[in-house]
Amino acid sequence: MSVPGSGSRHFSPDPAPGPGRGVVAITAAAPERAADPAASDNAVELEGITKRFPGVVANKDISFAARRGTVHAIVGENGAGKSTLMKILYGVQRPDEGTIRVDGREVHLNSPSDAIDAGIGMVFQHFQLADNFTVLENVVLGAEKLHGIGDGARREIRRISEAYGLDVDPDALVEDLGVGARQRIEILKVLYRGAKVIILDEPTAVLVPQEVDELFDNLRELKSEGLTVLFISHKLDEVLSVADTITVIRRGTTVDTVDPASVNARQLAELMVGAELPTPQTEESTVTDRVVLRTEDLVLAGVGDGRNVLDGISLTIHAGEVLGIAGVEGNGQAELVEVIMGMREPTSGLVFLGDTDISDWRTREIREAGVAYIPEDRTRHGLLLEAPLWENRILGHQTEEPNAKGFLINAAGAKADTERIVKEYDVRTPSIFVTAGSLSGGNQQKLIVGREMSHEPKVLVASHPTRGVDVGAQASIWDIIRKARRDGLAVLLISADLEELIGLSDTIQVLLRGRLTGTFDPDTVTAEDLGAAMTGAAAPAAHAGAPTSDAQTSDVQTSDVQTSDVQPSEAQPSDVQPSEAPAGDGSTAPPAVAPPTDHTGDAEESR
Repeated sequence: MSVPGSGSRHFSPDPAPGPGRGVVAITAAAPERAADPAASDNAVELEGITKRFPGVVANKDISFAARRGTVHAIVGENGAGKSTLMKILYGVQRPDEGTIRVDGREVHLNSPSDAIDAGIGMVFQHFQLADNFTVLENVVLGAEKLHGIGDGARREIRRISEAYGLDVDPDALVEDLGVGARQRIEILKVLYRGAKVIILDEPTAVLVPQEVDELFDNLRELKSEGLTVLFISHKLDEVLSVADTITVIRRGTTVDTVDPASVNARQLAELMVGAELPTPQTEESTVTDRVVLRTEDLVLAGVGDGRNVLDGISLTIHAGEVLGIAGVEGNGQAELVEVIMGMREPTSGLVFLGDTDISDWRTREIREAGVAYIPEDRTRHGLLLEAPLWENRILGHQTEEPNAKGFLINAAGAKADTERIVKEYDVRTPSIFVTAGSLSGGNQQKLIVGREMSHEPKVLVASHPTRGVDVGAQASIWDIIRKARRDGLAVLLISADLEELIGLSDTIQVLLRGRLTGTFDPDTVTAEDLGAAMTGAAAPAAHAGAPTSDAQTSDVQTSDVQTSDVQPSEAQPSDVQPSEAPAGDGSTAPPAVAPPTDHTGDAEESR
């Protein structure tokens, strides 16, 4: 899509120039934002936007235009530059080069306040709400002069809520509301401030499918009223269903702007990664007779309700086998991982690594014995976000080479090995000395996978290993798991992505209300079969020798199976996690590109 304009204007990274020099940023005293009748139909135009950070060019000559009254999606791999671009449009970052126009008028956005005054609002992936405040108090915070803090504000909130179908009670406490309602509050906050352009950064990451449908209804209502939505996502099926136009960003630059009706998810994914995605090929089974990990009648008592969180869990994983665990979030998956990894002590039952009973071992001892762990929540339990990459490489392996020399940390060895991981696992970073929090989600996950696979593990416990990553990182992680399987690794794979489970697993078992209720053959089972078994809606069609199903009808819904990013929290090393299970967020949305159906060979890694 061509963008009107003549060349790029260069921005200084220094503070705005003084009076009489340059263009003054929009302020609260700026003229009314009414569009010039002669202006184009574009609500926002970006031309030649470039942003550099030390050692990396985040955005390079990006240009696109978003029309009024449309949903314009921006898609790309993690680390492609989407979030940086939106932060520039919202005034959080300043571009080094380029022009921004709002309603046909060139603007300089030196702060979020400037963006708000220009009619731009942003809803961040991680909500910015005070839990102990009411909806009204959260909405008016910082905007008290608009409608006051009492009845006037309450009337305006109700008016906006009714006008756009947001269904928000201004007097409700935020801590009592679910994730979907909190997101609607964030949307209401930007509408309250007069936004005509709304940026949504990964808005479906923390929503269950019903909430996704409700959000899309809200977006259609917004655009019907003439508002423009910039929708940032890497969930391509969702993008194709809601967007009017899609701009693809790859490695910091725009590569195409397309009509959703003209492309499918696979074509869009290949535009994102710049290469044809690997096509899976059937591979013979690598499962051996050697048992590597098994549990016997594991029971974990619940707190308060008297119900067992885990109830009689017995499973066996052989060398060269991927055992997939399917289940709606909250049915015991997180607790099963915590018991196996020594984070919780079972009420009864045993865990064996080979022939050794490790039921009462500490997490560090289990790791040192050869159990690698990819946690469900990378920001809480996989990384120290404020620490550099080389220090994160040490986490969970503090006593092992090359991280340790005797009783001391071997910093030189850890740094050298981090360089190897960055290269071997395609972790895109300017340096091993940047913080883990500065990486995109996909690159954070590849760093964790590289760390865990660097100690020749016997078992890999992978909990949602591709949650919240783009198709390129997803394909890379799939390839790593497949190769490890061929090399004889035993893998316990827990995922809410049913296509991923079917594509990677040798056997799939369903966990419902803390009990294993059915065993399935990935070669014959469908996602619909698994979904029915996961909710107790249908008796599972088990293999010969599979456990008898005594599933009860669950109080959860079939569609509560989703992938999502997690809420930020205090990061911890993965071998010193708190005892409580990480919050599960869940998605049924299948990945945009079908994962490896069966067990591929040496498919080329997608970059």
